[in-house]
Amino acid sequence: MRAISANKVSEIVKGLCIKANLVLRSDVLNALKAACLREKNTRAKRLLRLIIKNADIARDKKIAICQDTGMPVVFVEIGQDVRVSGDFKKAINRGVEAGYRKASLRNSIISDPLSRGSPKYSPVIIHTDIVRGSKIKITVLPKGFGCENKSALKMFLPTAKIGDIKNFIIDVAEKSGPDACPPYIVGVGIGGTADYAGLLAKKALLRKIERKGLIPKGTVPVFERELLSEINKLNIGPMGLGGKTTALGVNIETYPTHIAGLPVAVNISCHALRSATATL
Repeated sequence: MRAISANKVSEIVKGLCIKANLVLRSDVLNALKAACLREKNTRAKRLLRLIIKNADIARDKKIAICQDTGMPVVFVEIGQDVRVSGDFKKAINRGVEAGYRKASLRNSIISDPLSRGSPKYSPVIIHTDIVRGSKIKITVLPKGFGCENKSALKMFLPTAKIGDIKNFIIDVAEKSGPDACPPYIVGVGIGGTADYAGLLAKKALLRKIERKGLIPKGTVPVFERELLSEINKLNIGPMGLGGKTTALGVNIETYPTHIAGLPVAVNISCHALRSATATL
């Protein structure tokens, strides 16, 4: 069985936190540039140029893309033939703290959600999957709360039509308005249980939003394209000031569910969808 030290995990997480917050994902940056070329609204085009410029400055000057450096959400795929020598959970939290301190990123986590208190760097959210092999794949997603606050869940009856689901997702995007810093990337989770649908919606944000070559056939890809088209007709536009670019992409993840239910969750991301991945 392969062994990986907890210190190595901390170092990897540290670097991922810095990269995710300073370097905008290439698929998102490409989508912003493509949207800027398509946009006809003069003000919307100018705002998209400023968003792109902001990402360029953040990368070149090594400063945060956004002042809200988010609630770090860490996704881990750990091979069943690998073991971590040390406390894995503590190693991840140590890595986040080290990365955020080194890059002078904002500490935004409060220990008690009710009494609040002074913000800290941890604990973070950790989702772990056991997979085959002897490697560990770690992804850090710093999730800003301007957009996280617009998350929504609806437990549909199993008799619900696809149009009902579509209307719900579009309604969530419309109600997000300017507060979630559009253009959005919309993550959708369908199936499982209430909690798992929410996780699927967040995992959907990890998937690249650009599509190369032929667009695959099937219910989900068609549904994604239809939703993107309808959301972009809302005329919310970049930063909520109008225009045809309200969303850059819609990603849907599904999972089997119970015969008596149909959970649907929506997780909105702002235009600064940040994540970074490494494999040990």
